[in-house]
Amino acid sequence: MLHLTKRAATARPYTSINAPALRSQLHTASASLLERVFNAPQRDGTYAFDLAPTPTHCCSDGAAVASKTLAFRQRKRILTLAGKRGLSSVATSHSQAGAEGFVPGASDTTSTNTARLPSKVLIANRGEIACRIIKTCKELGVRTVAVYSEADAKSLHVQLADEAYCIGPAASSDSYLRADRIINVAKLTGAEMVHPGYGFLSENSDFSLALSEAGITFIGPPTSAIISMGSKSASKAIMLAAGVPCVPGYHGDDQSYERLSQEAKKMGFPVLIKAVKGGGGKGMKIVWHENEFEEQLLSAKREAEKSFGDGTVLIEKYLLKPRHVEVQIISSAPPHSQHIALSSRDCSVQRRHQKIIEEAPAPNLSEELRRDLESKAVEAARAVDYVGAGTVEFIMDATTGEFYFMEMNTRLQVEHPVSELVTGVDLVALQLLVASGAPLPLSQEDVHVKGHAFEARLYAEDPASNFLPDVGHLQHLHFPAESSIGSDSVVRIDTGVRSGDDVSVFYDPMIAKLIVHAKDRGTALRRLRLALEQTRIVGPKTNVDFLKRLCDHPAFISADELDTGFIARYKADLLPAVPRPSKSVLTCAALYLGLRDSATSAANAGPTLSAFQALRLSAAQPASRTYLLRGRASSGSEKQPHVSVRVLQEQGGVFTVQLHEDDGAISSIRCITTSIAGSEGEVLSAELAPTDAADAAFPSPRIQATIVPRRPSSNALDTVERLDLFLEDRQIEIDVVAPAWVAELRGALTESKASVKSPMPCKVVDVRVQVGSKVEAGDVLVVLEAMKTEHVVRAPRAGVVATLAAKAGQMIGEGVELVLFEEETAE
Repeated sequence: MLHLTKRAATARPYTSINAPALRSQLHTASASLLERVFNAPQRDGTYAFDLAPTPTHCCSDGAAVASKTLAFRQRKRILTLAGKRGLSSVATSHSQAGAEGFVPGASDTTSTNTARLPSKVLIANRGEIACRIIKTCKELGVRTVAVYSEADAKSLHVQLADEAYCIGPAASSDSYLRADRIINVAKLTGAEMVHPGYGFLSENSDFSLALSEAGITFIGPPTSAIISMGSKSASKAIMLAAGVPCVPGYHGDDQSYERLSQEAKKMGFPVLIKAVKGGGGKGMKIVWHENEFEEQLLSAKREAEKSFGDGTVLIEKYLLKPRHVEVQIISSAPPHSQHIALSSRDCSVQRRHQKIIEEAPAPNLSEELRRDLESKAVEAARAVDYVGAGTVEFIMDATTGEFYFMEMNTRLQVEHPVSELVTGVDLVALQLLVASGAPLPLSQEDVHVKGHAFEARLYAEDPASNFLPDVGHLQHLHFPAESSIGSDSVVRIDTGVRSGDDVSVFYDPMIAKLIVHAKDRGTALRRLRLALEQTRIVGPKTNVDFLKRLCDHPAFISADELDTGFIARYKADLLPAVPRPSKSVLTCAALYLGLRDSATSAANAGPTLSAFQALRLSAAQPASRTYLLRGRASSGSEKQPHVSVRVLQEQGGVFTVQLHEDDGAISSIRCITTSIAGSEGEVLSAELAPTDAADAAFPSPRIQATIVPRRPSSNALDTVERLDLFLEDRQIEIDVVAPAWVAELRGALTESKASVKSPMPCKVVDVRVQVGSKVEAGDVLVVLEAMKTEHVVRAPRAGVVATLAAKAGQMIGEGVELVLFEEETAE
């Protein structure tokens, strides 16, 4: 039995306009075909499809009209996106093609007269990149097919696509990495092309080859280019032959510890271990001293094997002040074989070997050096007969300006929007055009970089805990309004999530990309800072406040010290200890709690009203409530002292808030609430006036805060509620603390024992201790893996392992006790 799943009301509704032919095809499909597509039926024995046919399929009588309309829209859009030069012949070929369908493999032909865009593209990806590709496809009139895992059934890219198909469970290995299922969905839906996005199968040569054999066009380079550039050792040999400089290192086949260690000693430490098929910082380790080499080598090999299926590594000399500079290229297929450099980018500011903020063009480069970089990037593309959008990455010595080839990413990069904004092209549109066999509609002389652009990656992670990835429910999500190219500055948001979605342990923790463009670097950076200020995210921990401090840092503003060691060098500035909440913050938090609790009491017996509406209607009887409030420290193991705050409710919306300080002093603040709204969080506006004229704690008597309440995490034993306040240009977390007896009742640990808990849902990779083991502070206890990255858990202090719950290979949730250890007792 075939199970058809209708869309949610927010998506394109299921319609019968296109249904007859498609339903007939599906209902007559054999069980064996369905088994090949999905490999396994649903629990009830049915196969689940999520179908949303598009009206462009319907009405055979109008096929010619639809085709002409599509061709017109495509020509108009590409002219707008990519410039007019050279497009006339391509546009003419679209109209001449008339109602003829797209011929798979057109990119391999020598004829340009029949080149046209596809009618349907399958996107073999998820999240923001899938949504971004869908956006361009819709503007070009190209229908889209989404694939999704069970965890992504309600995700944004599924809702935006014209058709969507579940391809397996949440784990990437069972869904987004299942090339066979994706190809079968492409066949089933009649998709002529597959766009791989980035990550997953985007640089998988077997996937590219399998698509070609199935008669489906892969939107990317030839399989040969993926193979040669997918191996860091092979790619460096090709680059050296092409005259592109490379970093000294060992790229040999002998992967024994003895040989690798010997080669590292020859180069001299520090050295860089890199997975030959790596990317995104996976399988990459810096080794500063010889005694660290073995442990870091084993870790790099494990990460590489899990992420790429190949644990082979290479060793390179590590430059002490390296800049990460790259060049965006776009190439057309033979016989055109155009190779164009669009713009340089700087991605030097990184954490955990992963980019966090990118900009275009790369700052503080002479015009001669910029041209040299772009020339070498074009030579790299030409050396492998490249086709499509790609990025040539260089590592540059920040002190000398010398640069070396690092790798070539044979796909669209995460940071491609900054190149789009400074050049005015749509790279996805050009990818579709090139994959259709057409020449590029511009030459190198047509490329003019205008203004400056930044991209900030908004991640679910904890900067204070070495940027440990975080997961959780996005309870509140607010981005700044997007603006268009016509204004002096541009704000663009690329995201694949909405309020109410979850950041999953199974995938990359990026929430969104915030991209800005302005006339120069200084203006663009100020615009980025403002856009970050207007961003509010409540749920998992994020790097938003960290990015604000980065934008404010003098060394980043000047761009004189950009290199991959930037964050480590300025760690104290970028990751300061979280200050105790100010009086205005505590006052707002207490006022919110008092308003809400009073209103809840007043509304209990009445009709359904908002809490604040009920407060306005309640009898204005004097009342008081006391709360214990505590700011969130920079580390989860630290706790700030709590403050007792009393809220006195008076007549007419007037309150007095009393703060009881550590030294016994009491500060009283008179508060008049002026407005309250609750569309996105609770927006509280109030006038605050200290009753003591000598108290200068309030620079402005009028204050406005957005407050979002939420439950604390499962291991917050003494916390009954958590408030996120957006105030004073930052996000401040306030714990509402339970009385001491409540914490004791919840089983708070005694001082003689301590436990180590899992910081997030993860997999236990290795357990280094056993019951009875004596450990010192800093000893490795457990190695965890989350989001394809290993995380080492170390002992916070000396002790003896009392109980051990962690087992290698085990999947565990957040807050699970891994190791319980106690102080060593004297015999």
